[in-house]
Amino acid sequence: MIEGKIAAGFEPLADALSVQLRSPGAGGASLCVWHRGEVVVDVWGGVRDEGGTPWTRDTVALSFSTTKGVMATLAHRLVDAGRIDCDAPIAEVWPEFGQAGKERLTLRDVLSHRAGLHGVKALIDDADQLLDWEHMTRALAAATPRIDPGGRSAYHALTYGWLVGEVIRRATGMTLAEALDRELVRPLGLDGAWIGCPPEERHRLARLLLPPPPGKPGLSRRLATLGLRGAWGLLGLDLANSSSAFLARGMRVVLRSDRLLDAELPAMNGVFTARALARIYAMLAGQGTVDGVRYLSPEAVRRATRVQGRGLDEVLGIPMAWRLGYHFVGTTTGRLRGAFGHFGYGGSGAFADPWRGLAVAMTLNRVAGTPVGDGRLLRIAAAAVRAADHRR
Repeated sequence: MIEGKIAAGFEPLADALSVQLRSPGAGGASLCVWHRGEVVVDVWGGVRDEGGTPWTRDTVALSFSTTKGVMATLAHRLVDAGRIDCDAPIAEVWPEFGQAGKERLTLRDVLSHRAGLHGVKALIDDADQLLDWEHMTRALAAATPRIDPGGRSAYHALTYGWLVGEVIRRATGMTLAEALDRELVRPLGLDGAWIGCPPEERHRLARLLLPPPPGKPGLSRRLATLGLRGAWGLLGLDLANSSSAFLARGMRVVLRSDRLLDAELPAMNGVFTARALARIYAMLAGQGTVDGVRYLSPEAVRRATRVQGRGLDEVLGIPMAWRLGYHFVGTTTGRLRGAFGHFGYGGSGAFADPWRGLAVAMTLNRVAGTPVGDGRLLRIAAAAVRAADHRR
């Protein structure tokens, strides 16, 4: 079931991926791992659609919130070059944003999810409006923060993309597609990294295999919601922050539509190969260098990956140890100290572990788990750490 290449000592990762793809309806996946500056795993398997089309070396997949880490890396490239000031008010480059209590909000606030602009439900009437860049940026420019900016983090599950993306557009004068290509894809030599998916590349795209829609809420589900609301209250959190960050009427229809591929939702509709993601994080694990070419200064990487706060996140209810666009990395055996990355709904994700010189990325098409991933990548991460430690 598994094709590709794997270095001696890293065979357990191919075994873990194979087990994952044996379950009914598992779809397909790609896995790429770098260790100490070289590719040690580049494998794939399974199917890319419900018709059973085989997943191939060049298959790309919609990767949801994994996109946020890529956008953060693009932003840090521009900060490093002096084209964006992470600590200047966003209103300096986006004047319309400087209203309703947002006059002093910075890109640092957004990247660390402390801008208080996580709520999306109040910005739209229907999920179709998520596909309209001008509508979303106008709405965010006029919005008032839901919680005090600069306080406890609140995961900007959807709004992060327009906030970071509009800063990039205003500061560079480029579209996001142009900025991504010029500042990330070409310098790093990536194949398969877009926001949305160009029509000429869609023959490579894996189709999402979504879980069945939930039925009407029965008594047990209503009780579970009440229990969750009570648990949030005991933590000093408001469950409304979670629902406002994620839920939009008609979202499932949008996810199933090719219109999602035509739009730019840079918090969630990045389309990648695992190979492209792994190369980005190999550069970050290498303090800004990959294959002997410097992409970011060491100081830029340190600035980007310094923890901004360790309290409970208002939306997710757990301490995310947010960096500037990246979060902590978990495995089935615990957190990786010093590692950082971004996982996504559906199960994709990528991370860097600089101490081990390790970068891991996985893309897939069977949607499962939580808004920030599920157990599949956690098991892969644990296997990668064991293999790297043994090799050391």
